[in-house]
Amino acid sequence: MLRNIRTTLGGCLHRAKARYALKSVLRSSAHKESLRPWDRSLADPTAYYLDCVRVFHGNSLPFLLQQHRTYFLAEQRGFGEDAFHVMWWQLFQEFRPARFLEIGVYRGQTLSLAALLQREFAIHGSVTGISPFTSGGDTVSRYREDVDYFADTKVNFARFALAEPELVRAFSTDPTAHERVKSETWDAIYIDGNHDNEVARADWDLCSAQVRPGGIIVLDDSALGTAYSPPAFATGGHPGPSQVAAEIGGASFQEILRVGHNRVFKKSA
Repeated sequence: MLRNIRTTLGGCLHRAKARYALKSVLRSSAHKESLRPWDRSLADPTAYYLDCVRVFHGNSLPFLLQQHRTYFLAEQRGFGEDAFHVMWWQLFQEFRPARFLEIGVYRGQTLSLAALLQREFAIHGSVTGISPFTSGGDTVSRYREDVDYFADTKVNFARFALAEPELVRAFSTDPTAHERVKSETWDAIYIDGNHDNEVARADWDLCSAQVRPGGIIVLDDSALGTAYSPPAFATGGHPGPSQVAAEIGGASFQEILRVGHNRVFKKSA
């Protein structure tokens, strides 16, 4: 009983700190033009992230993006952070990915956002998600057991009048998932699956071979050990993906953008 009380009080205190921190950040504003060039996100990732938060809450983004984020925040339909919608808006505007793949769908927030951005930017393309669509987690994540994740993802797509996505019901390490990833080249891939190091590494190895030259991979939860200092309403990620990101280098991939714990790598042309 005492442990439950402490947990509840701790959660309430954290949420109060997060609300205060967000309110403090929003005392100043930023415009979307301030987000270029992207080099600033690598040199000063904390300041850049805060500007992304300000842009999201300002008036320079399509209102539909705010509606989408609000919908997924309701009833805990999605995780992530407000600034990530700004990141994806920038990436779709810049790269116009027609073939989009997500590893780890949960309830479809990012996958539906990709489809929404394809529609908004008149990109003729498709979105594919690979996920077990169960409550199975990893060493750092736990998920609700009372949700039909597969059906729920389709419902959330329909909420925004989007065509049904291609959903592959499999763990990313399953042969079915490997076959699908290897069946084509992709313009953009979002790796947000199992956060354990060996699985995150396997996901990177698989996806890095299949993204097209000039395409991008976004690695979620991968900013631990960097100069990024998250505010109270954000996180720096997890050890597994962060270690994978720290080992990416050489001539094949270049980090081009960092928004919070999301790091964007472009494959050399």
